[in-house]
Amino acid sequence: MKLRLPSEIRKGFGPLSLTLGNLASLPPHVPHDFRTPPPHGPAPAPATRPARHRAPRPTPRPATHLSRPSARHPQSVAPPPPSRAPPPSGPSPLHPQSAPITPSPEEPPLSRDPLTGEPLTGAPTASAPTAAIPGQTRAAARPADPLARFNTAPEAAAEAVLLACCGSRRWARRVAAHRPYPTVEALLAAADEAAYDMSGADLDEALGDETPPGLPPGTPWSAHTALRHAHEAYLARFGHAFVVCLDTDRPEEHLDRVLGGIRSRLDNEPEEERVASAEELRRVTRARLIHLVTEKGGLTGYSRPSVAV
Repeated sequence: MKLRLPSEIRKGFGPLSLTLGNLASLPPHVPHDFRTPPPHGPAPAPATRPARHRAPRPTPRPATHLSRPSARHPQSVAPPPPSRAPPPSGPSPLHPQSAPITPSPEEPPLSRDPLTGEPLTGAPTASAPTAAIPGQTRAAARPADPLARFNTAPEAAAEAVLLACCGSRRWARRVAAHRPYPTVEALLAAADEAAYDMSGADLDEALGDETPPGLPPGTPWSAHTALRHAHEAYLARFGHAFVVCLDTDRPEEHLDRVLGGIRSRLDNEPEEERVASAEELRRVTRARLIHLVTEKGGLTGYSRPSVAV
């Protein structure tokens, strides 16, 4: 059986003629799965455009000029670019260094002579502060020889120094009035002569200014107690302190020398003891003068304060 199509349809299909046998031979219609490529092969890849070389955009420079002021944007100054902080000037914590040694401040120079009370040459004053004077300048401002300082000291200052050696004011005025002394031996000779010429009142004044001999450090307390009791007995009998020169004795011999002297001289008569005390006082005064004018130290065997010339 043949199918006849209208002429218009046949014109569209051409000489194609369909029969039932041709229709029966066509394969059944199968729905296409879009997840699998079509049966005639993969689809061609889309064409890609060639990559264009783009030049890098220029980095905008920071604004360093003043923008024109306007009503909406007032005039402003662009902040300067951040700058690096300077490295610390001190030592690095990773590399510790020893601290710099600073010289210790020198002792301030004396403004007045302790003996004369007069201003020293070149000493700073309160109105005109000056730099610290080195030790050489201060030493040059006063005589280096203690005897020379004693000879050039004012009369009142010299008498005060002599009263630290002997408590008689008349003796101190007489020795000070005969200055200057060319040598230490001349000073000692004048001091002995003035001591021999002291009157009874001068001797009483000098003995009343004396104090009991002291003991060296480290002496047991029992020794101090025995010395105090012995001196109390001597003071009750003669009315003044026990005087003895210990300048030539060793410190460990002082206790025996003082206790033995007090026991032996307690039996003396008052006048006899005055003569013995006057002689010991002259020797003590002589030893004190030697220590003062020769810079040998303090006063040996006695608790009287030493006075620097």
